[in-house]
Amino acid sequence: MADLSITAANVVAGNGAKSRPGVAGATITAGQQVYLDATDNKWKLADADGAAALRSPGGTALHGASNGQPLQVHTQGPITIGATLVAGTTYYLSPTPGGICPLADVQSGDYVVIVGIATSTSVLDVRYHESGVAL
Repeated sequence: MADLSITAANVVAGNGAKSRPGVAGATITAGQQVYLDATDNKWKLADADGAAALRSPGGTALHGASNGQPLQVHTQGPITIGATLVAGTTYYLSPTPGGICPLADVQSGDYVVIVGIATSTSVLDVRYHESGVAL
């Protein structure tokens, strides 16, 4: 398997979803997983095989932005992620910066971070859970 192939134009927050505004600290595309960098208070790409802060996703980018531009970040709840999902499947933070993948793609040495569970073939219920455990 591989990371979800996300169509950025199809990423949409669902009813009851939570989000927060911020500033991009890198070039970010809608649907990518981001973390809030405490050193500059900017959203950057999360990564399952990165340092502790990198593997602590705080949300999903709801639109694209370049470094220094405003960014709205989906933090919890349903999101049409712009990719084909398998209903009932749990999805994880990828070792590819910003990516989402099935467990089979979390590699040895990567940290296991749940992004959410697919409630249909297009909607991901985002509920982050960091295990603190590397495979």
